[in-house]
Amino acid sequence: MTAADDFVSFSRLIIALDPWLDQVVIIGGWAHRLYRLHPYAQALEYAPLTTRDADIAIPPTLLARGQDIRERLLANGFTEEFLGDDQPPATHYRSGDGAAGFYAEFLTPLVGGEHDREGRRKATVQIAGVTSQRLRHIDLLLKHPWAVDLDLTGTERERRRVRIANPASFLAQKVLIHAKRSRDDRAKDILYMHDTLEVFGGRLAELRDEWERRIAPQLRHRHRSKVLKASYQLFAEATDAIREAALIAVGRSISSESLREAR
Repeated sequence: MTAADDFVSFSRLIIALDPWLDQVVIIGGWAHRLYRLHPYAQALEYAPLTTRDADIAIPPTLLARGQDIRERLLANGFTEEFLGDDQPPATHYRSGDGAAGFYAEFLTPLVGGEHDREGRRKATVQIAGVTSQRLRHIDLLLKHPWAVDLDLTGTERERRRVRIANPASFLAQKVLIHAKRSRDDRAKDILYMHDTLEVFGGRLAELRDEWERRIAPQLRHRHRSKVLKASYQLFAEATDAIREAALIAVGRSISSESLREAR
């Protein structure tokens, strides 16, 4: 499946989510990809990282819109793939055939402890018919999102305004979850952070203002401190994650030292 095929599937996802586009936020790799469409973005010579899984942040109190999200996904050609032993089971909403195809995941904030009063893990929850994984710091990505106008493909309804994670929130969340990520994900996240700073390299003052005025005041002191120290703690030396990030930067020549200097 090509990147163009993925975008057709992503367009179908946006159509399925149409009644909730004013409430949900595109996060993760697809938010990073859509940053190129924002008026603040500057043109870069390399293509954005691509990913076939679309992460959608949804608030725990999503407002009803007639049909539920699951019904609209199934009506738009998505199928459910159940994973793990949690109840409800974690679910990929897959478009296309085979394990390599495009799929969507829904994520919602984990509030309080990781277990309920009966000792069960609070890993998933059902919201508007879909199973959403509960994760830390998703609330950060739901706050003060930016928006881009998206030209859809494979549909007669061609244009939608979608909400994407505020890049200041995006960067902060990557820092806050870094220690708990897998080795491969750490490398990818390093590259996401580097590339986000390059995409908005001409508007860093605006990103700093977003951080200082909107994002930082909503974080606990220890989380604010962790983000502010990331420049030195994550990029002080060429770690394995930084070296691997340089290797997966397909289509361009970038060194681990260049990644560190962009901090």
